[in-house]
Formats: sequence, structure tokens, C-alpha cells
Amino acid sequence: MNFYTADMHFGQESLLASGKWQERPFMTLEEMHTEQIKKWNKKVTNGDDVYILGDVGSRGYHNMHPEILAQLKGRKHLILGNHDDVSDLRVKQQFVEIVQMKKLTDSSNGENRKVLLTHCPYMMWEGQHTGTIMLYGHLHDTIDEFLFQKYLREYNKARPPKQEKKEVYCRAYSVCQCLWGYEPVTLDEVLSGSDSGQSFR
Repeated sequence: MNFYTADMHFGQESLLASGKWQERPFMTLEEMHTEQIKKWNKKVTNGDDVYILGDVGSRGYHNMHPEILAQLKGRKHLILGNHDDVSDLRVKQQFVEIVQMKKLTDSSNGENRKVLLTHCPYMMWEGQHTGTIMLYGHLHDTIDEFLFQKYLREYNKARPPKQEKKEVYCRAYSVCQCLWGYEPVTLDEVLSGSDSGQSFR
């Protein structure tokens, strides 16, 4: 099974409830790391693939925390984010691949769906009108995320699909941990949660 997540930000104190940004409900890094590891390993098995859409730690190779990554189940794939530094061999060894972006096919509700994985979202992406779903991170639960989703809604309204070309509405969803209860999610969870407004926002 495939899982997706982004923006774990191991070791980044500024995101804690006591930090500069006060994004997360944790008072200490130990509390945040413990919850992230527990929730990850409760869902993921070593036979699963987990695609991390960037920002494993905070800036610099010494903040990538390979000792935490080693505790997480599954085959880990890294789509590089702006905070990621994989120059340390101990970090590289934690991933089966490290890439700038990735295209793959995943199954949702019994249908094969094309998926584009990236850290920062694009306003335009290949296949957006023919069913390719973009998953991304980076924006967290910020005004930027709100404005990007607002743009996408307005774009779809202004440019409805052309039925003769079998076009569909453009769909893109954030898998940032702070929006999904600090755990990896499946494509089914992303699509059903986003469509029903039941994400952890």
C-alpha cells in the first residue's frame, strides 16, 4: 500500500506551541516526535511504501534526524523539500530513492489514478485536465494554503472541463502532517477527506 505525508519537520522548535509559529499542539520536540513515530507505525507496515513530500527536518544535514527515520516502518521515498539536506550518508541510507518530483499510478476506489508528487505545489502541471492529481506539502495550514485552494476552485469554475476532450476538474491536495493528524495518509483518505471536508484542519 502507498502512503503519503509531508513536512514532518523533526527537530524544528519554532513550530511547537511554545515556538515562533505556534503551528503544532506539542510543547516539546520529544512529545512531537513520539506522537509522529507512534501514529506512523500504527498505520504503516514494512511492506508499504511511504512517499515523503519534503521537509523531513529543519535546515541542514545535522537536522535530518536519521535516528528517527530509522524507527519508521515502510520503504521511504523522499521528494526533496526546501529544508532537506541529504549530504550525510546516514540520511541517504534511510530512503529507497531521493528525487525532486515523482509521477506514479495509485489505486483509489478500485480505479487507477495518475499522481504527481511534489514539495511545492504548481499552478499548472502536466495532466491536470486529464485526471492527474497533484499531492504536495510546503504550505502547511497557512494563508498560502488557503489562497492556493481558493485559486484552484476559481480556476475550475472559470475553466470548466470540455466534455468532448474528456477533461476533468483539476485536483490538488496537501498531505502536510499538520493537516492530517500527524500521520501518513492513503490516496483514498486524501480524496474522501478532502471531498467531504473531513481533514484535520
